[in-house]
Amino acid sequence: MIYLKTEEEIEIMRISSLLVCATLAEVASLLKPGISGLALDKKAEEYIRDHKAFPAFKGFHGFPASLCISINEQVVHGIPSKEPIKSGDVVSVDCGVCLNDFYGDSAYTFVVGEVAPEILQLLKVTVESLELGIQEAKFGNRVGDISQAIQDHTEGKYGYGVVRELVGHGIGKQLHEPPEIPNFGKKGRGLVLKEGLVIAIEPMINLGTRRVKQLKDG
Repeated sequence: MIYLKTEEEIEIMRISSLLVCATLAEVASLLKPGISGLALDKKAEEYIRDHKAFPAFKGFHGFPASLCISINEQVVHGIPSKEPIKSGDVVSVDCGVCLNDFYGDSAYTFVVGEVAPEILQLLKVTVESLELGIQEAKFGNRVGDISQAIQDHTEGKYGYGVVRELVGHGIGKQLHEPPEIPNFGKKGRGLVLKEGLVIAIEPMINLGTRRVKQLKDG
């Protein structure tokens, strides 16, 4: 069931999403070698609750934390730990909040210290693919238009691996709503994008193979 939002609901969602951005900025201000994912998670939860919202991920399908912190080869859904973050780490921080019954959800990938040029290029190309996907997210287009734009840029142009098992999604009164937004696909296919649809476009791009494996902790 696709839930199209009114202008008023989209404005409420904008406020939720701005709080996600502010929380990620708070995390960015603290992120440095030696700090642990758990310490960042604690600060993020305090910040979200201080703004009269609650962390969307905490307890979601049993997830134990407020942030997903995915380091280096971890693609997404990394569980914050007490291990210190090191110089040279690539740290993806995914944050969700619920405020006034509507969700916001966004991730940002940070570089701590110096990393290899090929890693910087991966990050740059992935951001470019997000921007290309957003350009295709307009009234009358289809989901496949977004998907192909991301895949063509990352896989077609640079030979990166586009993860198949994990995709973007609709968002609103639920953290995950239909439709799914894959980062691979064909232009002109899939759901027609209608006014009032709100989606999270989430390129997940690997330097090597597109394959992923799930660890024992899920």
